[in-house]
Amino acid sequence: MPSRSLRSPSFLVLLAATALGFGGYALLLPVVPLWVARGGAGEFGAGLTTGVLMAVTVGTQLLVPAMLRRVGHRPVLVTGSLLLGLPTPLLALTAELGPVLAVSAVRGVGFGMATVAGSALVAELVEPSAHGRASARYGYAVGLPQLLFLPAGVAVVDVLGFAGVFLVAGITPAVGAVVVAFVRGPARTSRPRRVPAVVRARDGAGAATGLGAGPAAGPGPGAHPRERRRRLPAAPVLAMLVCSTAQGGVITFAPLAAPGARLAVPAALFATALGALLGRGVAGTLTDRSGRPGALLPVGTLCAAVGLCGVLAAPFTPAALVAGAAVVGAGFGLVQNDAMVALFAVAGPLHYGAASAAWNIAYDAGTGLGATGLGAIAEPFGFAAAFGAAAVALLLLTPAVRRRAT
Repeated sequence: MPSRSLRSPSFLVLLAATALGFGGYALLLPVVPLWVARGGAGEFGAGLTTGVLMAVTVGTQLLVPAMLRRVGHRPVLVTGSLLLGLPTPLLALTAELGPVLAVSAVRGVGFGMATVAGSALVAELVEPSAHGRASARYGYAVGLPQLLFLPAGVAVVDVLGFAGVFLVAGITPAVGAVVVAFVRGPARTSRPRRVPAVVRARDGAGAATGLGAGPAAGPGPGAHPRERRRRLPAAPVLAMLVCSTAQGGVITFAPLAAPGARLAVPAALFATALGALLGRGVAGTLTDRSGRPGALLPVGTLCAAVGLCGVLAAPFTPAALVAGAAVVGAGFGLVQNDAMVALFAVAGPLHYGAASAAWNIAYDAGTGLGATGLGAIAEPFGFAAAFGAAAVALLLLTPAVRRRAT
């Protein structure tokens, strides 16, 4: 049986494949809106490119748990990585909004498949007692490419042009698909064996009272396949959604909100990715030590709200954009890690795929909402109104997240 430690070869290979896939994703996140904006699409059209990508991603993610059960983790991850990367160079053919949205939709299918399969494999490849640190390391694999490529995307356009950026962003996920072949995990999610009725009754009674328990409270490998699925907690999903909206808005509109700040915009994109990376690392260690997943959610949402208040001052001082983006990223990093571990703890081993889908849907729906929703506010009222509305939403939802997390 393969090792399930943080140092197992399969887990390390998964991290490498994740970094390559997210490299292609992160490189284009601020570039595609800029591409269509220069083609005359306007603020709403620019945000719509990210919105369509995320909408299709979310729609796909709803279907991925069933895909994982039927064909296994690796085939889903390979196919998703290829769909994310191979269509990308086609973006260079035109800056017209329609064709760009079509390519974004195909990439969204791939991204939806890759994200759910990848984060579900984190729970499968590592023991539950190390899920906090495993999630943090997965966060590094997600965050390091964003740390490098979010600011590089806008900067490299000046050197290689848009076509060069699109080519690089297409190659990296395709290479990640090749790397996935070396992951030795559960090739297919097997059906649990049938167990005696008395054991099923005992397990069902435990499940009815263990909703807030840690990883051990999940249904064991002998549970009956018809056992009722536990309801996933709302707090992690809600916190992910609102924080992702905040960061999605910052990433999408930083180049447009401060167009004259040539150094501040790449620095802000770098800062928000670095903040998320550090936040995930801190949360992973604290969650494994405390054994209380979910406790850091309100801290993260409040932190993101404070950061958006700094972003509001971007038109007056570029330094505020950088500092605010860093704080938004740190808050979101805390929420990302704590939410993932909390969902895995409640779902249990039989439903890691469903927990992964819920986490990724909240992440990507929020990113899309931050692009389209804040873009719709920004076009008539300006970016201060858009970021201000997101900050107010975070402040209002923090008490609700705190009550549900306790």
